Amino acid sequence: MLYHLLTWIQKNYDPPGFGVFQYTTFRSAAAAITALLIAFIIGPKIINWLRGMQIGEQAKSELQGVGLHLNKAGTPTMGGLIVLLSLILPTLLWADMTNMFVILAVLTTTWLGLVGFADDYLKVVKKYKKGLIARYKLMGQISIGLILGSTIYFFPELFSDTFAQINTYTTIPFAKDYNLNFGILYIPIVVLLITATSNAVNLTDGLDGLSIGTVGIAALAFAVIAYVSGHVRYSDYLNIMYLEKSGELTIFVAALTGAAMGFLWYNSYPAQIFMGDTGSLALGGAIGALAILIKKEFLLPIIGGIFFAEMLSVVLQVTYFRYTKKKYGEGKRIFRVAPVHHHFEKLGLHESKIVTRFYIVAVMLAIIAMTTFKVR
Repeated sequence: MLYHLLTWIQKNYDPPGFGVFQYTTFRSAAAAITALLIAFIIGPKIINWLRGMQIGEQAKSELQGVGLHLNKAGTPTMGGLIVLLSLILPTLLWADMTNMFVILAVLTTTWLGLVGFADDYLKVVKKYKKGLIARYKLMGQISIGLILGSTIYFFPELFSDTFAQINTYTTIPFAKDYNLNFGILYIPIVVLLITATSNAVNLTDGLDGLSIGTVGIAALAFAVIAYVSGHVRYSDYLNIMYLEKSGELTIFVAALTGAAMGFLWYNSYPAQIFMGDTGSLALGGAIGALAILIKKEFLLPIIGGIFFAEMLSVVLQVTYFRYTKKKYGEGKRIFRVAPVHHHFEKLGLHESKIVTRFYIVAVMLAIIAMTTFKVR
């Protein structure tokens, strides 16, 4: 909104200095700072409101004896509201909201944020033990995946004039001058990625600052990729797929980074608030949508390696337990507790040390993802 107003003023009155608002880099910095300021301003207010409404985390009996999780009961949750407001408002202010890349990124994030909000509301307000029924949550994830995939597949001209030629293609890491075309399979792949990524980030949200910090690191990597993918010269120099108008996503990702850092201020150990499914499902959807929109789907398991390791640990734990129970009559476990961050807690590591080490791994994975552009 602010971008469109400033652009109109420049075109009609051409005041000195207003040309800076046309630069993606300037608006990205402005979006990140705005997101951070919004988080700092509304964070304490939302925390106090949730505390006053007694909307707090419930004790998890399955984590009894793991770290200090039982002591966290009562900590305000649904803090994803802070993240969503800090992300969406700066994007609306500084991005070109006629850009289809930005529209779909915002839509996916908001949609899954509403799904997560419904789950949190049923858990902490209505006191339904399991919150939103799993199949309804899955329906919400699949439906936005279908909307995103179908828009890319059937209406590529809405993105740019050249997007129709590459709408079902994706980049292969470490492969030069070769892109994979999924064809009609692109839609179910988008659904799978959105569902998997939103659930993976949700599973990662188990220690103070873990999920939001790793999302912030992943967002920084995607900000760089979005910018170079939408720049003719940089994409040509790096020999990556040029996506006309996709550079506008940099503003969205910058706002995501600022929102993540702003929420981390309150969510770092010891957490004053938890994001809940309101934040984790939305952020997972945002990360998945970014990888899809900038045609870097195969980089998602690298940049989001922490999320997928967490999800894989749960899948392996459940599969192995069921297999051994069926074969031997007694279920056995690979990890002491899953997701894997709780396994390390059970081994005696303090959660702050686990989170810091996961951050280090996330940074290394982001760097590895960047090297795929030149190591081919």
